Amino acid sequence: MGDVSLNSDAPPNKENSQQLNEWRLFLGYLQKSKKVAIGKFGIYEFYIRPPPDDANFSHAIVAYRVKKIHIANDTEKGDRSDKMNSIVTLKVEPSSTESANTCFNSGLSYHVRERDHKLREAVSGHNAHDLRDITSRTSERSNDENYVRAHPSYLKTLGQVHSAWIFGAVAELVDNSRDAKATTMEICIDMIYLHNAGKDTPMLSVIDDGRGMTHLEIFRMISLGHEHPDTDDPDHIGRFGIGFKTGAMRLGKDALVLTQTANSRSIAFLSQSFNEGKDNVEIPVVSYCRKGQFMEVDTSVLSETAAKYNMKVIKEFSPFNKYLIGEKVGLFQERGTGTQIYIWNLDEWGSNFCLQWDNGINGGSSFHQGDILIRSRRCRSRTGQMSRTVPLDFSLRSYLEVIFLDPRMKIYIQGSLVRSRPLARTLNKTVVESGNILGKPVQLTLGRCQLEREQANCGIFLYWHGRLIEAYKRVGGMIHNGDKSHGIIGVIDVTELMNHGDGRVWVHNSKQEFLDSEVYAQLLDWLGEKADEYLDRNFDKLQVRKGNSLYKPDHEWVQCDKCRKWRMLSSGFDCKTLPQEWFCYMKPLNGNCEMPEQKVERGVITVSAKRSGYDTKQSPTKQNDGLFGGSSRPSEGSSDDDSSWNLEK
Repeated sequence: MGDVSLNSDAPPNKENSQQLNEWRLFLGYLQKSKKVAIGKFGIYEFYIRPPPDDANFSHAIVAYRVKKIHIANDTEKGDRSDKMNSIVTLKVEPSSTESANTCFNSGLSYHVRERDHKLREAVSGHNAHDLRDITSRTSERSNDENYVRAHPSYLKTLGQVHSAWIFGAVAELVDNSRDAKATTMEICIDMIYLHNAGKDTPMLSVIDDGRGMTHLEIFRMISLGHEHPDTDDPDHIGRFGIGFKTGAMRLGKDALVLTQTANSRSIAFLSQSFNEGKDNVEIPVVSYCRKGQFMEVDTSVLSETAAKYNMKVIKEFSPFNKYLIGEKVGLFQERGTGTQIYIWNLDEWGSNFCLQWDNGINGGSSFHQGDILIRSRRCRSRTGQMSRTVPLDFSLRSYLEVIFLDPRMKIYIQGSLVRSRPLARTLNKTVVESGNILGKPVQLTLGRCQLEREQANCGIFLYWHGRLIEAYKRVGGMIHNGDKSHGIIGVIDVTELMNHGDGRVWVHNSKQEFLDSEVYAQLLDWLGEKADEYLDRNFDKLQVRKGNSLYKPDHEWVQCDKCRKWRMLSSGFDCKTLPQEWFCYMKPLNGNCEMPEQKVERGVITVSAKRSGYDTKQSPTKQNDGLFGGSSRPSEGSSDDDSSWNLEK
């Protein structure tokens, strides 16, 4: 058998002085008992040999056996048996204190994984003679000093991405569920007993029925960043490789992920509490693969010993024992696949928690549905904003009502279904404006919204990949003349516009704002022009209605709870009379789910041919220019002529 020697002068990758002492005790035991420690990792078997009698335990002699190697070409088949049995002798410094069973099997040390990856590439396509050259060159080029460590404090730093607004962290988890093609998602805060603290503590759970993640996918998700995609997939929101980590670490200190595909199941534990006092981040992962009707440890990615160690860590530092894990795994039997995220040690606000939750009243009205609120109830700062009533800034239910441009996924908060509010479908006197910015087409939907008028809000809702990035963005005259603009809402999707090419996008990694760029500046200018034109053309010179009148949407819309298509109803229909669960075959549609979905249509502005309270010969420039008609009253003897005409024509 061919032996190859690879020397490394890297310092021990110890977590603390206690681990270094334990490592020396371990080597001392091997030396005294003349035993070899065996560890398994994937296709490798590692053998930690007993140190010589005069050793100071600063280094360890490690051999490994490759159990299976892919042959590069047919001419090498004759050497296959030698390759499969070849042993490579390594002289490396201790990389952990948990002996071979932890160091080599768990796969949690970034240094070990990096070295193993290089050796695996070297072994897979070369014979023993070539391997000597490759490992020698690798030894010269590579040193663990070239790799940075991730201190556990970095987990807290990641959470600061959403320090300004905690719902941005929740949105990251919602994005992941949508990317996984989930049809249902549940967000809830419940109390759970934390045995380490000896008390009940709130735990946030986010559960979906999406496709789930394989071992490689969940390992990629918990890794501290990964390569950005080369292309901008319009159907995929996640792209920066930090969404789960920034979201989870903003919401709380500890998070457990339980995910299942059709053929695998994985558990990952991202924890500040577990890593406290360490010099490097450790993320325990346990993966299983389906064998018949059972799930067994996937020994192709970790050993049985590593799985036991990682599961022991999870049980010790989390509220999840084998019974609770079994209960949560049982949820997959209902859905088949999906992902469950549990976060505890939630972020605090003074002496209480940052989030406040209300379970609501089952079967109650919409005003008694469950919700998760930001305890401070503060509104976010926006240019030109005067209103102090912006529910989506502190109500998760209000935010998730408008988070998606074309909502399809059912979202439940504290057990109550969130009734989506697709803004473009709920406007009054709708106008669709098209334009071109830097050679790319854009389309803006403008209209009036009674709810926003009552709350003195206005602005543009900007969506990217169908997900809300900025809300109530005031442009043009809205910035300085907000009273006149109250109730004016615009909706635009800028996915293509914000695609810079080569996979780069003009979106901040928090996905709560756009980057300062030429295209964004020109977009705001164009939006301001169109918003001002809409006001000038439709409201500034004409009294549209009498004061205090309500402005209903051009059409009422309802979403089928089966096909999730939006169905257009007449503007006079009262949607409040519909049952909690509505389907296409029900009244007033009396249709079926196969019917195509209708699109948003332009609205019609209706005005009196003879405006109340004014002489028909009076110049329109002298009319009351209130946005919604002000409070002017008709003069004595005047009549209301309800003849109407279409301004858009």
